[in-house]
Amino acid sequence: MKKIVLMTSIILSILLAATSSVLGEEKKSDSEPNLAEDAKSAILMERDTGKILFNKNADEKLPPASMTKIMTLLLIMEALEEGKIKKNETITVSERAASMGGSQIFLEAGEEMSVNDLLKGIAIASGNDASVALAERIAGSEEAFVKQMNKKADELGLKNTHFKNTTGLPAKNHYSTSHDMAVMAKELLKYESITAYTSIYEDYLRKGKKNEFWLVNTNKLVKFYPGVDGLKTGYTNEAKYCLAATAEKNGMRVISVVMGADTTKERNAAVTQMLDYAFNHYETKNLYEKNETVTKIELIKAEEKDIDIVTSESVSTIHKKGETDGKIKSSVVLKNDLSLPIKKGDKVGELMVENGKKVLSRTPLIVNHDVKPASYFTLLKRSLQNLVK
Repeated sequence: MKKIVLMTSIILSILLAATSSVLGEEKKSDSEPNLAEDAKSAILMERDTGKILFNKNADEKLPPASMTKIMTLLLIMEALEEGKIKKNETITVSERAASMGGSQIFLEAGEEMSVNDLLKGIAIASGNDASVALAERIAGSEEAFVKQMNKKADELGLKNTHFKNTTGLPAKNHYSTSHDMAVMAKELLKYESITAYTSIYEDYLRKGKKNEFWLVNTNKLVKFYPGVDGLKTGYTNEAKYCLAATAEKNGMRVISVVMGADTTKERNAAVTQMLDYAFNHYETKNLYEKNETVTKIELIKAEEKDIDIVTSESVSTIHKKGETDGKIKSSVVLKNDLSLPIKKGDKVGELMVENGKKVLSRTPLIVNHDVKPASYFTLLKRSLQNLVK
């Protein structure tokens, strides 16, 4: 009898252990997808919400190689937006810019090239020489531009990033993380025209001239993965193969970053796995497009009294396929101390999206044009109108 009871207990223990093992594997499979095994670090992020769908050692400090140029491109796009440089402007290449090694578009000292073509050289061919040439034009020197890069990293709250150059060439104390790179990519993608450059697979510089140069995108997924339209590759002996990729399908844009893969094949496979996972398991619902008017405010002392308040970027919610968003509501919180003048792009409040008591996102609200103080004539006219009323 004792033998039967003992045997029954052993069988039950084995069955329970097997069951818990299976359940444990299922639980892990549901919450932690098995992705990017061949990378040191990786992250998968939905762009609009910033929601992290997967991460592996996402805060580990690593050399970012040419993914550094995501920040370089971000500051270039900001300079274009602010009118500090223009796409058709011609820049004269310095000896220092022309001397850059590594990936390059073979600029010569004294050569003249447009901002537009230099931008292509960075976005498509990862040109170190083009990066330095534009950095020098915007900030006066590469060193001054790097200070701006680190300042921007601080503004974005990136505590595990520090830059020593604009290119990603090996340098002591030059590091970032896959998480920080994804945040930079998210910020860069606010400038929607950037993908008009990063999505180009091949192009030419100096076309028809003796020194014509064939540009081929270092990110092969632009050609081979539907929906991929950027963003930046990287490689050095120390960093290994890196890639920050972005893709859009059915209105959902995701960012996938891989750092420290041993081969391009492993790097591209890891990114592909993450993109597949995102598009197979999640979907988004768009609430507002970028620059969509959310509300208006009346500024009596402004030249233009009724001011449109718009979104600084597109606003969405995200949920797993087959599930619902829940009770979504959005509210506008405006600053109380607005003073004139207000520059285009200045933050004047935020749009808060909530699901019940849970805050899903906070999006800066801005003005989409300069708001100037009213002239004496305008103020007098309004005073008279009020008297008549």
